[in-house]
Amino acid sequence: MANDKKLIRVGHSPDPDDAFMFYALARDKIDTGRYRFEHELVDIETLNRRAVRGELELTAISIHAYAHLAEQYVLCSCGASMGDDYGPIVVARDSRTLEDLADATIAVPGTWTSAFLALRLRLGRDFSYRIVPFDQILDVVAQGTHDGQPIDAGLVIHEGQLTYRAANLQLVEDLGKWWKSETGLPLPLGANALRRDLGEATMRDVQRLLKESIQYALDHREDALAYALQFGRGLDEAAADRFVGMYVNEWTLDFGDAGRESVRLLLERGHAAGVVPLVRPEFVE
Repeated sequence: MANDKKLIRVGHSPDPDDAFMFYALARDKIDTGRYRFEHELVDIETLNRRAVRGELELTAISIHAYAHLAEQYVLCSCGASMGDDYGPIVVARDSRTLEDLADATIAVPGTWTSAFLALRLRLGRDFSYRIVPFDQILDVVAQGTHDGQPIDAGLVIHEGQLTYRAANLQLVEDLGKWWKSETGLPLPLGANALRRDLGEATMRDVQRLLKESIQYALDHREDALAYALQFGRGLDEAAADRFVGMYVNEWTLDFGDAGRESVRLLLERGHAAGVVPLVRPEFVE
């Protein structure tokens, strides 16, 4: 009976790459054994904050947020979103550099996002910002205001990395390219994490099922992409395919040594900058 199965509540972002990753679990394409999964689609900053309260057994979180959540959650070895020479971008209405934004107010999708941490490290200082829902940032930058306050630039995540030109905005900086040039590593953005109180055996079981879901989507790309496309705001099929390929790939199947090192380095630099507590990343193996 379904009610006899152990409930795993899952939280992930309503964007194409996460939807693609969870397609098999969301549409019962794989045998989940003694577990049943309930899915909640919520923006990443909300998931980050909810994880403080341990509301979900399996949740997408930002690597930045993990520094604040390491006592409650362990990172899955699979399910990562890595920006390998690409990543979150800063955009503005006209051509400028980051140095031009010294006194600017930047719309950001949340202060616990990895994009926020990467921008803070890139600037080397605190900066003026306003928190704006991620799917509204392109609009408020184009308009130049949010709730009556001026907005000079925006920190863009998800599909906005591909659609910003349609809003007549200009690229200021690609933080994934910056991180790659700095470290030679991909920029670790998002991960899936399991609540520690599940115990090691259950965490390994659930991680195995997550990896099966990712592999199923990769093996049945057309069907998984059709499912993911419903979450691709402003993306046609070709653009959605490109976006999914950016963030669901070999890095998603396993962080690997380079991915683990990049997580460690990002959090180490974040701590040195006074942004996050010092933590040693732990992964379900």
